[in-house]
Amino acid sequence: MSVLDENIKKLEGYLARFKDTGILNRIAGQDVVGSQGAFQTISPVDKSVICDVAHGDATDIDAAASAAHDAFAAWRDMPAEERKSILIRIADAIEARAEEIALCECWDTGQAFKFMSKAALRGAENFRYFADQVVQARDGQHLKSPTLMNVTTRVPIGPVGVITPWNTPFMLSTWKIAPALAAGCTVVHKPAEASPLTARLLVEIAEEAGLPKGVLNTVNGFGEVAGKALCEHPKIKAIAFVGESRTGSLITKQGADTLKRNHLELGGKNPVIVFDDADLERALDAAIFMIYSINGERCTSSSRLLVQDTIQEAFEAKLIERVNHITVGHPLDPKTEVGPLVSQEHFDKVTSYFEIAKQDGATIAAGGRAVGDEGYFIRPTLFTKAHNKMRIAQEEIFGPVLTSIAFSTEEEALAIANDTAYGLTGYVWTNDLTRALRFTDKLEAGMIWVNSENVRHLPTPFGGVKASGIGRDGGDWSFEFYMEQKHIGFATGQHKITKLGAL
Repeated sequence: MSVLDENIKKLEGYLARFKDTGILNRIAGQDVVGSQGAFQTISPVDKSVICDVAHGDATDIDAAASAAHDAFAAWRDMPAEERKSILIRIADAIEARAEEIALCECWDTGQAFKFMSKAALRGAENFRYFADQVVQARDGQHLKSPTLMNVTTRVPIGPVGVITPWNTPFMLSTWKIAPALAAGCTVVHKPAEASPLTARLLVEIAEEAGLPKGVLNTVNGFGEVAGKALCEHPKIKAIAFVGESRTGSLITKQGADTLKRNHLELGGKNPVIVFDDADLERALDAAIFMIYSINGERCTSSSRLLVQDTIQEAFEAKLIERVNHITVGHPLDPKTEVGPLVSQEHFDKVTSYFEIAKQDGATIAAGGRAVGDEGYFIRPTLFTKAHNKMRIAQEEIFGPVLTSIAFSTEEEALAIANDTAYGLTGYVWTNDLTRALRFTDKLEAGMIWVNSENVRHLPTPFGGVKASGIGRDGGDWSFEFYMEQKHIGFATGQHKITKLGAL
């Protein structure tokens, strides 16, 4: 039996439990059907129905928010070491079920097992990292003044809403939920409707690891109903969202009346800039990895290649050859590098840019076509002879599609790189240290890697500028979002107090 066949057989075993009951909402530790009935989650591999999913609405969100509100005080006041132990047990349980999580995620999203096999372990890493920060999360500063001993501390903000996307849903859910729980907040999680499977696994794992009922609640549904209700709910004090920029704008509006704190991790049209003095082989490897891995469906993908004109022809020739050899196939096959896109809607969006590229005057140098008729597969695609005013250079395609643009000078490269509404990441390839320092100082991006692909380091700030978002995740930045800063001043003597109305 091949590894693919073995993985399919294992997946069937994991999914069997959902055939009869489907995926239910989880509120206050209880399974709850959706107030609007159910919808179906579809596998992008063969367009088959995976199972029914509870269709939640404002009624379900209200119940979940109330559960999170009721559970908050006890979770907030639990000794830090106890909360830390629970989070570590969650990390251990994620690792124990990593294969189940990975296979379910592949089938639900179309992501290749090659990458999803590691995503579950990254989820465990998120919980373990933030568990280690629990004890000192509330620590503050001692700021002495002439008359007062001033101390600061932090307290959890309260029940929070977490809205996660469909591209790497398990890892991104843990990236948001782990620090919220570590801070002492309770959570209402609204997963993406296109990939709800692993959100169910996460809440099960958490409760089995000892997380009290109501601390993590999961409500499935659609953004325009369930998501909107979560953003507007008065008992929810903050919203952490990952998704597209247009939705981030809506979330800001929806939370305005309740003065909701928002953390928005949004879209990108990220440049990878390759100068002619760079290590071109490593630059090639990194550029290919950052756009074609994860099916190109990630916010940090390097979707614009800015290559110096002195090396453009040779670099693009190697690029075309490599792109044409990327393995597209069944996501459960370990040899597969690119799987199907997540849904019919997204498939239609991505493939529409093939014609847009032609109309703009670009050349489809590789790919640019669908593959087969069973699922939502396309060939990895490369557009050349492009310029930065084209739609393919300005709009977030969010698929395995790269646009190559030539530049001649450092100044031109910087102007092109910054000429976009987005500002999430940038990748700079040069062996000139002074150029790297100049360029990164002026590049409009929240995160920049020099001579590297995106290598995540949990203590560092993660987030973008411009239309790519508001706020930062990672390390203490996560706690700054999920906690309120408090100042207490203690008088150190009997300083003079101005008397009013004294006789």
